[in-house]
Amino acid sequence: MYSKEESKQVREQFWIFFGKRYPRKWILYDTKVKEINLKFSFNNHEALVSIDIETLDETIREYYFIRFTSLKKLMQTEISEDLIFEENYVRTSGKVISRIYLKLAQVNIHNKNQWPGVFEFFHTNMEKIEIFWIEYQDFITA
Repeated sequence: MYSKEESKQVREQFWIFFGKRYPRKWILYDTKVKEINLKFSFNNHEALVSIDIETLDETIREYYFIRFTSLKKLMQTEISEDLIFEENYVRTSGKVISRIYLKLAQVNIHNKNQWPGVFEFFHTNMEKIEIFWIEYQDFITA
């Protein structure tokens, strides 16, 4: 069992090592659309690479989610058939967002033996999501 401080240090170590292994600037929050972010997430149960649509305005969130779902088959072809589309994804904070994501289950950030596989999962899939975003952002945001 890790203390809160030890857990924080492990998480920091993971992200430092990931950044050293893949030293590049990811798009992430720099999509140029304040409601759409590309994210990495890793906790004690799973690792996610996601497109998050976050806004308090449900109409805008629904609009962008519909735009993405209209490209679902294309996304599954270009990114992964395993993409999960959730219009009403509830974050641990209770906030409802729309999320399109890939999940690597049964991994734990505290298990350093699993880090290389998570690094590869993140790199491979975020790169595909970024390429897709760059290619189709004009359609999605039109």
